[in-house]
Amino acid sequence: MTKDSYGTLPKATVGETLAVMGDVFVPNIAKGVIIRRPKVVGAAEKLGLDARAISRLQKLNEKYGSGPLMLSTPEGKPMALILDPDHANRVLNETPEPFATAEWAKRKALEHFEPDMALVSHGPERAERRRFNEEVLQSECPVHGLGARFVQVVEQEANELLTQVGGQDGKLDWDMFEASWNRVVRRVVLGDTARDDHALTEMLEKLRSAANWAFLHPGHDRVKDDFLERIRTYLRRGEAGSLAGEIAGVSTNDTTQPEHQVPQYLFAFDPAGMATFRALALLAAHPNQAERAQAEIVENAGKPAPELVFLRACLLESLRLWPTTPLVLRQTTEVTEWENGTMPAETSILMLAPYFHRDDRHLDEADRFNPDLWLEPEAARDWPFIPFSGGTAICPGRRVVLTVTSHMLAKLLHGREFQLNPPTRLLSSKPMPPLLNNYDLEFQVRTQ
Repeated sequence: MTKDSYGTLPKATVGETLAVMGDVFVPNIAKGVIIRRPKVVGAAEKLGLDARAISRLQKLNEKYGSGPLMLSTPEGKPMALILDPDHANRVLNETPEPFATAEWAKRKALEHFEPDMALVSHGPERAERRRFNEEVLQSECPVHGLGARFVQVVEQEANELLTQVGGQDGKLDWDMFEASWNRVVRRVVLGDTARDDHALTEMLEKLRSAANWAFLHPGHDRVKDDFLERIRTYLRRGEAGSLAGEIAGVSTNDTTQPEHQVPQYLFAFDPAGMATFRALALLAAHPNQAERAQAEIVENAGKPAPELVFLRACLLESLRLWPTTPLVLRQTTEVTEWENGTMPAETSILMLAPYFHRDDRHLDEADRFNPDLWLEPEAARDWPFIPFSGGTAICPGRRVVLTVTSHMLAKLLHGREFQLNPPTRLLSSKPMPPLLNNYDLEFQVRTQ
């Protein structure tokens, strides 16, 4: 290892840095950081690229120890890899000072459609916007006050989807699910009048596609202006039973910028849909766990908004196995001291979630579907499982997402058996693959 202005902090060689770029950064950027590119996701699954990324960081950990490991990047752009679970927990728990969420590359990406969102804000602006989001989303409540209404929306849209599945000889694919899911999302976030506002979703997808390129794309300023004005229209309407209606009762000021917070709600539900579809695949491949899910569904039938603890655990396990935010970024706001040396201010810090989630050197069932991991969290309390980020910057909407996703699973599964086409797509007898392409999943659905 080399030493320079970073004191004794280990630093990767140029060759190792290029290998990290090739095995970690390039595949994740190619898959789409802000919106996925389905064909690239499919190719990444076939080529096992996520396994290569995990292996690359394991080798660096074995060579350099706990780190953090500075990369050999151009002058003025320091970057560090977090390789140790204790260091990951420190970064998460000491956000936003000295580890800010408003990392440079993240800001450049999200400014395409939500430049004043809390996640890319800092200081008093972040505090106010975070406060607003936590109040709207009721982040500390296991089930949101509007949970029963959200469940009703899910059931209505799931019923329509199941009718469509019946008309397709019992086949369910991603395109059918996504269309239904988007209707749920628009109704939950903006209200029933947004149910068929496909133009809004298309505008956001166009802006997110540009955001994939961050500073390399000039942006779609006119589309962004139209999109944000469309959001303002729904917020002015403040439809009862939606998050937009909840916003109408929350205090704001000139800093809050609600129309810049709401796109993140819509954005975050997209990967939640991916996790839901993958959880269906996991349960289809694990009949014993599917029986537990059915038992929980029957036990809670008729309740307005039950927590569905086991189904939530299945969704969290889907996010552990295949995190929808694989790259967690922070940026140091000052010089920070570590056991091995000093890290300069303005360092971009990278935590690769799959590296921690699938570390088979320390986790006995790293590659197995084990929802009990989330039902007995003390067993892995100190390990950085970060399906919704973590620490003080944990996603404020995580419980709303888990309510909507778990009830979508419950409605689809209730009294039905899901079989993957082909059945060998996932097998409980084998380790779960490093990546599961949700876009080509297909199920045969039968009534039990």
